[in-house]
Amino acid sequence: MMEDFATTMLEDLHRYLLGRGKVDERFPECPDVEAKWPAVAEAYLPDGVREFADYPVASLGWMMFIGMAIAKFWDADWEKYDKVDELYVTLRDRRGFDHLDEYILEDVLELKADEAEEMQNLVGDCAERTKRAIYRLDVEPGTADALKAYVTGLQCLYQVGMAVQLKSMGYHMTKL
Repeated sequence: MMEDFATTMLEDLHRYLLGRGKVDERFPECPDVEAKWPAVAEAYLPDGVREFADYPVASLGWMMFIGMAIAKFWDADWEKYDKVDELYVTLRDRRGFDHLDEYILEDVLELKADEAEEMQNLVGDCAERTKRAIYRLDVEPGTADALKAYVTGLQCLYQVGMAVQLKSMGYHMTKL
C-alpha cells in the first residue's frame, strides 16, 4: 500500500511542479543527497510528529525545505557537508524548528524577499497536496500505518525539494 502511495504522491508532486516550471520532465537522481534521507528522517521525526497534529502543512513542508538545503550543500561544498553527522539538527538549531523555513530560504538558499515568498507558497502548496493525500488514505491516527503514510509523504517532499533546488541551480535532467 505505501509503495503505491509513494509512487502516486511523487507523480502528483512532480506533475504539479512540472506545470510550474520548477522541475524537469525527467526526475533527477542525486545519490549523495538521497543517501542522507534515512539519517535526516530519523532526526526529524520527533519534531515533525510532534507538530503534525496542530501544524500539518509546516510539519510536512519543512522536509521539502530540508531537501532543498541539502541539495544546495551538495552543490556548494559536499566534501564539507557530507561529513556533518546531523544535517537536520544543524539546520534546525540555527533559528529553531519554528523558523527553519526562514533560515533555509534566507541563509542557505540566499533568496531575495520576493523569491523567498514565491518559494514559501510553492512549498506550502506541495505540503498541502501531501497532507490531503495522506488524509485520503483514511488510516487511523496514531497507528503504525499513519506513521508510515507520514514518513512516505516526508520522503516524497524531501525528493521534490532536492529536485526543485537542483533545477534552480542549473542542473537539468535530460535523457541521454
